[in-house]
Amino acid sequence: MTLTVDDAIHQATRTWRRLGVAQDTADEMTEELAADLTAASSDGRSVTDYIGGDVEALATSWADERGLLPAHRHLKETAVAAAQGAALPALAALVFWWVSWSHLLDPSSESMTTTLDGGAVWEVREFANSGVPLMWVGLPVCMIAAFFLVRRAVRGTLQHRGAAAHEATAQALTKALPVILLAAAGLGVAFGFFGASVVGYFQLLFTVPVALAGMIGAVAAGAAWVRNRTCPPATATR
Repeated sequence: MTLTVDDAIHQATRTWRRLGVAQDTADEMTEELAADLTAASSDGRSVTDYIGGDVEALATSWADERGLLPAHRHLKETAVAAAQGAALPALAALVFWWVSWSHLLDPSSESMTTTLDGGAVWEVREFANSGVPLMWVGLPVCMIAAFFLVRRAVRGTLQHRGAAAHEATAQALTKALPVILLAAAGLGVAFGFFGASVVGYFQLLFTVPVALAGMIGAVAAGAAWVRNRTCPPATATR
């Protein structure tokens, strides 16, 4: 579909409205854009060639250069969305850990028999704990699921709220998320070791809620940090 001057102006105006640019300022920018596109057309250049094919990116960049982007960066919304995306994979990871730690799937057993002279004979049957390989398979699956769920939740939230530079945030989050998830997993492992060495008998009661909150919080903080870095500086307000 060929992009016309009217189409480009309409898309740019809609983008500025979504970004919260004041109406009078948007009208002035619309007039300038129309003049530029008309001049380019007179020189034989198409609208797509002049704009580069992405009207929204051009409009956002133009508003950014003039310091017109809204001040609200949606950091809280980004953190909440990331936490929601990370909650289920984090809980599943703890379930895989518990299955391995509790020996739930361990077929090993021991039995005692009494001899005629009153002695006790213990018979121990040791087998491989199938919960261990299940855990090492399940944890990477949880990491992969968290990557897609967190990215989708953050992108969807920012798009729904019409946040500025949401695509830049999504692209940066895609690159940073593996490191963020590894850091969150490392934090969970650290809480697990702490519970085993310090808490002891009540390790499960300590590790599950604290590790769950720590991993989810780490992902939420990491996503908010990415959003803070990728959202451009702003001087205007909504």
